[in-house]
Amino acid sequence: MLFEDSFEVTQVNPDGKKFDKVNRLVARGENYEMDLVLDINSQLYKLGIGDKFTLVLASTLNLDGTPDSNEFNQSGEPSLMDSYEYVMHGKVFKVAAAASKDGKLEVFTSYGGLLMSLKGEPQHLAKIELDMRMYLLIKKIEA
Repeated sequence: MLFEDSFEVTQVNPDGKKFDKVNRLVARGENYEMDLVLDINSQLYKLGIGDKFTLVLASTLNLDGTPDSNEFNQSGEPSLMDSYEYVMHGKVFKVAAAASKDGKLEVFTSYGGLLMSLKGEPQHLAKIELDMRMYLLIKKIEA
């Protein structure tokens, strides 16, 4: 795993809804105080203001941590996906110092056009590199 934290949704579509099937979520990390902006397919997965979820970024879905083959595995073997409700695969397209000059780092990833921005202390994002392919996995935390 490259990163894991619990988040709480603070806003949904803060600039208005741009696409019928996409919601832009704004969330705050509970352990590392990270700022997350994430596009999700709202037909497949529903999250609203106040909902809490676990977010994991991983370089592989193999439970033993070995690299995967970059091919969709239809074997039915157990994988990291089995423990989560919503999964996307994407590529990091920008890693930069945050615009606020507060020493924070911001990582931008595209999951087939659905975007993520994750901003926080550099030590929490140290394993994430430019052009890296990674999985995003989400599971709601029930109250």
